[in-house]
Amino acid sequence: MMMSLGMFVFALPTLAYDELKRRTDFRHARSPRIGARDATQFVGPGDDSISLSGTAFAELSDGAASLDSLRAMGDSGDVWPLVDGTGRVYGAFVIAGVDEGQKFFLADGTPRQIDFTLDLLRVDEPA
Repeated sequence: MMMSLGMFVFALPTLAYDELKRRTDFRHARSPRIGARDATQFVGPGDDSISLSGTAFAELSDGAASLDSLRAMGDSGDVWPLVDGTGRVYGAFVIAGVDEGQKFFLADGTPRQIDFTLDLLRVDEPA
C-alpha cells in the first residue's frame, strides 16, 4: 500500500502514483506603509493541497474502474482521511478534481495506458 484515501487504497492493482506534490499556504494580512514594505500579520493557515499523478497500464491494473471509484467518492462530497503506507496521517481531505488521459487503445476501445492526476484539498476535521 502506497497510500489510502478513506477506504480507497493506492497500490499496483488499483492506481499507483508516480508523483506526489503538496502545497501548503499560510495567510498573512497586509497593511501598506509609506517608504517601507507592507506590515504583515499572520491570520491563520491557508489551503493545503496534494496532487497525485501517475500512469495506469491495462496489463497491471484496472485504472478506469479505480478512477470511477474516485469520481464517485468526489461526487459524494464526503471528507476522507489520507494516510500513507508508513502510517503518516495527512489529515482530512476532499477530492477537488480528477484528470484523466487515455492512450494506446485496444480493438474494443479499451485504453492500454491511462494518465491521471488526482487533486485533494485539506479541510477541517468534521465535527
